Amino acid sequence: MLGQIEKYLLEKIAAEKAIHMTLIDPEKITLAQAAIIAENSKNSGTTAIMIGGSTFSSQEHLDAVVHTIKETVDLPTILFPNNVSGISKHSDAIWFMSLLNSSDPYFLIGAQIQGAPLIKKFNIEPLPMGYIIVGQGGTAGVVGKAITIPYDKPDLVIAHALAGQYLGMRFIYLEGGSGVVNPVPPEMISAVKKHIDAPLIVGGGIRTREQAVTAVQAGADVIVTGNLIEVADSKRRIAEVVEGIKQKN
Repeated sequence: MLGQIEKYLLEKIAAEKAIHMTLIDPEKITLAQAAIIAENSKNSGTTAIMIGGSTFSSQEHLDAVVHTIKETVDLPTILFPNNVSGISKHSDAIWFMSLLNSSDPYFLIGAQIQGAPLIKKFNIEPLPMGYIIVGQGGTAGVVGKAITIPYDKPDLVIAHALAGQYLGMRFIYLEGGSGVVNPVPPEMISAVKKHIDAPLIVGGGIRTREQAVTAVQAGADVIVTGNLIEVADSKRRIAEVVEGIKQKN
């Protein structure tokens, strides 16, 4: 049975063809900044706020960031954890994800086993997702011990994506890595989209309206941007990305 947040996301994708999510790394911001980013993101038309990062953040600060965001805007909050320390009882939902190309069983299933009882206890909606790190991979690739898939190997990423879908994961995420030079190329996005039925999320290295539009035209259902919120004119940059996505739908 689909939960409330998953239904919301699917309905948004069906209505708008492609949507945007803002990713906030709690380790990099204060509570005041979290409130400003959340408000700017909502005003720009983002669909949901993702909270998480590749490195460690204190549980207390994570809880405070999620609580602040929920007090500021009425958008869904979705955890994007790197391990069990990324679970907050205040969040609406969590990407319950397996890093499909990790060499470490912890990121394939170990963290999920440890986190599942907490998700149940806190009544957080799990969103099953197959997570695949491609290209440079950035910090996420290093921390997750991923065997990153080169951009010129679409057959490999298609195989991973199909495996995730056949295992019951209802979203597939192609991650280029935070702060990488080159985002996931449209050829790889298009190749994966042609072979899966699940919504396709693309993130990592997307900094401009043009890059977001290219990813959507290639088949991305969800565009995730995180580094945009760290620049001085983040409000304008996020608005441009969201506007570009909506205009190409």
